[in-house]
Amino acid sequence: MTDYRVLNRDNWDERAPLHAASPDYALDKFRADPSFLSEVVRFDLPLLGDIRGLRGVHLQCHIGTDTLSLTRLGAEMTGLDFSSASLLQARKLAEDASAAIEFVESEVYDAVTVLGAGQFDLVYTGIGALCWLPDIHRWAETVAALLRPGGRLFIREGHPMLWSIDETHLDSLVIGYPYFETPEPTVFDNPGTYVETDRAITETVTYEWNHGLGEIVGAVLASGLTLTGLVEHRTAPWNALPGHMIHDEHGEWRLGYHPERLPLSYTLQARKE
Repeated sequence: MTDYRVLNRDNWDERAPLHAASPDYALDKFRADPSFLSEVVRFDLPLLGDIRGLRGVHLQCHIGTDTLSLTRLGAEMTGLDFSSASLLQARKLAEDASAAIEFVESEVYDAVTVLGAGQFDLVYTGIGALCWLPDIHRWAETVAALLRPGGRLFIREGHPMLWSIDETHLDSLVIGYPYFETPEPTVFDNPGTYVETDRAITETVTYEWNHGLGEIVGAVLASGLTLTGLVEHRTAPWNALPGHMIHDEHGEWRLGYHPERLPLSYTLQARKE
């Protein structure tokens, strides 16, 4: 099998400057308003709570908008991502915003090696991260190793039920992809991305994996963490199912009909004792 990391990194390296220029990522608002927060982190706030003074790491931080938002909430943040092009944008944004954020280039599974074990009060992961990782147990073990005793994991992610739906069907919801983790990836060839951009992507092939909700919870528990919260949401922060969704007043997307029938995202929290 082709090294999934190379293909996926090439794809994200190309996305990074397009995302930084996209109005959907709102970098101009971050630069103009020192209190501005990403829509993703604004959604997280009621469950995230007070993070002032915490040392945190944002895994798979991309261009750093959520990382900067967490810094503005008072955490001392480190961002980690495998895409050098993404980190170039993240560092520039932090510099423009006069924010002291360390950004580290690394695969998630190597995070303990490059950052050290037991260094963080908070491990934060946002939407659209776990699908790029083939082994959910290895991810959970990495999270647990990064946390200090008393530290917490906070992740809001697309729901695995949503990831299993084939979004190319515009007239019905069709399960077209695995729900559970599989040894082999699902291979996509897609010139588009999830925000408005001025051109298509040329590095179009990506390898992705789904992980069932029970697999994710089981991996977190097996890593020695204690589950402290699990909430399923009827919304997601992007138009995941074109033709089926409406945009609400909070910047979230929901099904335009029977939203009670499909979870679109979830928030999971856990603590290291």
